[in-house]
Amino acid sequence: MALSYMTKEGYKKKMEEIAYLENVKRPEISRAIAEARDKGDLSENAEYDAAKEAQGMLEMKISQLKDLVANARIIDDSKLNTHEVQILNTVTIKNVNNGAQMKYTIVAESEANIKEHKIASSTPIAKGLMGHKVGDVVDIRVPSGMMQFEIVDISIE
Repeated sequence: MALSYMTKEGYKKKMEEIAYLENVKRPEISRAIAEARDKGDLSENAEYDAAKEAQGMLEMKISQLKDLVANARIIDDSKLNTHEVQILNTVTIKNVNNGAQMKYTIVAESEANIKEHKIASSTPIAKGLMGHKVGDVVDIRVPSGMMQFEIVDISIE
């Protein structure tokens, strides 16, 4: 599995999710399997089959999360700056064509959430902005074609 970069907050959230899945969901599924098993013939027991499938999915999810945190590198906030766009910066950009402004925080893949305006560092927009400074106009290829964005502000939030 590849290295993933996370903030301390993102790492803590993933560890909390693992704890919840292991300490709450795993026992719930075990109880469901035991209850279904107590109902008799397992060959035609849909509840048992569903509980076993849910158990398999849960164990796969726990395994994936453990792999993610095992290969995580915590990003040191003290090394962040706003001289040029880098991961964990909040960047205000202006669409040169229509003047619309957008504000995004560039985060690790595992923490991306478009509703919170957090975009993964691997996205075309984030890749296109990385390394540029306030005032730079960058051409970025997006699914709909080429777009020009001016970097209006770089901050750490």
